[in-house]
Parts: sequence; structure tokens; C-alpha cells
Amino acid sequence: MNLQNFSYLPLDFIMIPCQIILALVAIYFFILGISGLVQVRIPNSYQPQKRFSVIIPAHNEELVIGPLLDNLMVLDYPKELYDVFVIADNCNDSTAELARNHGALVYERTNLEQKGKGYALDWFFTKLYNLPKKYDAVVIFDADNLVHPQFLKHMNNRLCDGAKIVQGYIDAKNPQDTWVTASFAMAFWVANRMLQLARYNLGLSNYLGGTGMTISLDVLREIGWGATSLTEDLEFSLKALLSGYKTTWAHEAIVYDEKPLTFKQAWKQRKRWALGHVELFRTYSFRFIKEAFCKKNIVLFDASILTLQPLLVVFMGLFTLVGFIDLFIIDLYTTIFKFIWPPLIWELVSTLQIIYPFLVIWMDRLPRNVIKWMVFHYLIFVYSWVPIVFLSFFGSTRVSWSHTLHTRSISYADITRQR
Repeated sequence: MNLQNFSYLPLDFIMIPCQIILALVAIYFFILGISGLVQVRIPNSYQPQKRFSVIIPAHNEELVIGPLLDNLMVLDYPKELYDVFVIADNCNDSTAELARNHGALVYERTNLEQKGKGYALDWFFTKLYNLPKKYDAVVIFDADNLVHPQFLKHMNNRLCDGAKIVQGYIDAKNPQDTWVTASFAMAFWVANRMLQLARYNLGLSNYLGGTGMTISLDVLREIGWGATSLTEDLEFSLKALLSGYKTTWAHEAIVYDEKPLTFKQAWKQRKRWALGHVELFRTYSFRFIKEAFCKKNIVLFDASILTLQPLLVVFMGLFTLVGFIDLFIIDLYTTIFKFIWPPLIWELVSTLQIIYPFLVIWMDRLPRNVIKWMVFHYLIFVYSWVPIVFLSFFGSTRVSWSHTLHTRSISYADITRQR
């Protein structure tokens, strides 16, 4: 770097280090992203042998739970090796009755003080441990989901290979309903390959996504569930990693999740997730940073980046705001990217971020009709995360759990016809 080319400006002492940090973060996610372009690690195949307790926490889900249960009852896996349980959690509709009629084993829970999926699961696990029938692992779905017929086969393969915690591929069952569902689906599709598969290829730890996840009973007994934040899935992933258990990815084990129809619904759901992530940042980030440096462990370092994401989003939002002021109003700081790497490298990093959605649609053979929303609408959706996280970062994270209403009652056959 040629320091003589600098004309020092008021915010250089802050913005130059900030730009260096952003450059390092960009390089990190660039390497992570391209690591997901191929599937390097191919799992072995085994005969079905693991016994699964398939669990569905449900709060007033009478509109959608029937098709899921019908779907689960005909999975391509020996019927004697899995049972389907429904936790009818604080329900005041016919969820419990419908679940019984569709063949599920139903446990009804009423607790108006401790509401939410995390508490419901914690309550049910204590009962599961004492059942006469024993299981090797639990598999958790949301009530609005649909599941690929070979989902349990793929989870059986991962467990037989030695995995203890496994996350499946989260697809969308309604990506073509509105521009919001398309954008939400696209965000998950990109994360599935460029973050989750990438981490799996590199031997890092993946993270649980709230549905389509499998946890070995021995791990659950050893470390306990205890995840009751607004993002209980990520919380358990972090807790398990600190206990020495990595989360594994199963790219072939597909679960179809219902995405919100409107921007308002999507904002509300993402705000809840952001609040949960901010709470985990406050709880775990410094601990992971300390552990990563003390143990010189790349897996823990990657997890520390994950816990720091709310801070990074706020940081980048403020950086962008100052950048606009610097560009259009008054010079505030010196832009150093042209000094620390060639412009072509920066353009390559930026371009790949833009074309990732198109690559993912092509590589994973996803619905191409959503491309019409990729140019403008998807960018609005992605960048709306900045104000959501910003508001969450400076607010209280211990707020009451709120239910997301699910209404898209379609069958697995409907999904296969749309693809």
C-alpha cells in the first residue's frame, strides 16, 4: 500500500480499519460460497436400521397438519422404525383431534407462561426418554411442512456414518405464490448450497434451521435441550458445538417449508429470528471467539463468525450510510480497496454474489419461474434484513413468542407436479 497516495480525511482513523475488516469478511464469505459449488463429500449408503421419533410441535395448525401427516405415514422407510408424534401446544382448535385421526401419537400441552417451540420440545423430550419404546434419534418438522419420501433414509445414512446432529435441505412448498415467497425461497436455496453445503464440504459445523433436523438421543440426553430462545435451533447448534458435537448437512434430505405470502408477514417472522440471533450474539459470541483463539480451531472460528453476524450487519449498514454521504455530499474518508487488492478481484467477488441465485437454481434444478423476481424484488428482500437486524440489535430480545399463521394446505403430490 502506498501511503503517499492518501489524502487523510476526518473519518480515516475509523473507516480505514473498518474497510480492512469488511474486506476480510468479504474474502471469507467468497471462499465459503465457492466451496458450495460442488458436493465434495458423498455419504455412504446403509440399510435402514436407526429408529426415529418424528416430532411435530404444533400450535393451532388444523389448516396444514393433515397433509404433512399423510405424507409422513408413507415415507420410504420401514414403518416399524419410526413413529410420528404431535405436540399439540396450547391449541384451541382441532389440531389434536385431526392429528389422531391421521395416525399420529398426540401429546397435549398447556402452559401459557412458557410459550413457543423451544419450551414445547423441552417438555416433550422428558416424556420421550421414559417411553418403553426406545429410539436412536429425534426428527423435528414444523406443522406446515412436507417431506421428501426418502428423508429418513438419508438421515439413517448420516447417523450410520457417525453424525450425531444433522440438518436437511430446507426447500419451499410455495415459492411461486408471490414475490415474497419467491424471495424467501431464494434466500434459503442460496444458504442451503453456499453456506450449508459449503460448510459441510470444508468439514466445518453446520447449523440447525428449525425444521428437517435430526438429533441423536444420546446427545440430547447428555447435553439436554434447554434451547428456549426465539431461535432455538441455532441455539442448540451452538450449545452442542461447545460440547464437542458438530452439526452435519444432508443435501439430499429435503423438507418443504411454507413461506410467508406478504412482506409484512415476512418482516414479522424475520424480526423474530433477528431478535433470537441478537440474543445468541450477546450470549455466545465472546465465548466462541475466546475458544477459537485459545484452541486455534477453525470450526470454532467459523462459528464465532456466525454468532457475530448481527453485529456485522449493523456494522455494514452504518458503513453503507456513511459511504453514501461520502459519495454524494462530502468526503469523509479514503476508500482503500483500490490499494489493497486489484479492482478486478473486487468485481469478481461482487459479481459472484449477484449470480449465486441463478447458479443455485440451475445446479439444484429448482423452479425457474422465480427468476422474474430476482432482479429487483429479491434485492429489496435481501437488503431489508439490514433495518430488521438494526432494530433488533438495539431492542429487547426477550419478547413474547408469536405464532406464524400457516394456510397453504397442499399435498406432496402437488409439489411434485409443480417441479
